Amino acid sequence: MKKIMLVTGILLLAAFLVFVNLRKPFSFDEKNTTEKKEHAVTKAQTVSTAPKAEEGKPAPDFELTNVRGQSVKLSDFKGKKVILNFWASWCPPCKAEMPDMQKFYEKNQDVEILAVNLTNAETNENAPLNFVKKNGLTFQILYDLNGSVSSRYKAFTIPTSYIIDFKGIITHKIIGPMDEKTMAELTADIE
Repeated sequence: MKKIMLVTGILLLAAFLVFVNLRKPFSFDEKNTTEKKEHAVTKAQTVSTAPKAEEGKPAPDFELTNVRGQSVKLSDFKGKKVILNFWASWCPPCKAEMPDMQKFYEKNQDVEILAVNLTNAETNENAPLNFVKKNGLTFQILYDLNGSVSSRYKAFTIPTSYIIDFKGIITHKIIGPMDEKTMAELTADIE
């Protein structure tokens, strides 16, 4: 019975993600909507021809906007260990994972966390920021407005996380939620 419920839940989640990805992405800043849409189209074109993310290969670079409106590139963190996480505020496993991610971040200053919100999959434009505030998240939260970065990183099931080493090489891909212990184990073996 539990397996049937789990399979049904996964199928419903997959159907929802397909439906939401077909919707037009929204903008957080109404006055710059046209400019952001044009920039998103340019980025989407660049991303579509770029290499995909795979273990043992360099993590494809990207540039997204964080919750403070600042532009952030993955390449800005070269020379550091990085956990690259894809999430949505409505996703139960993502909600369960975030408190552990915050605890891990507070204890491990040598590891950067970049949590990419699947903004085009959110049902409410305020949901990601409300979630961040409610949970007191202090690591980098980035907005994937058009879904191009999550697509490039094959984040079709969320949460999906990538562990990236000092040289920018993907060492692990994790599908599903991680706890604090798992994050510590996966980043500890990076030399």
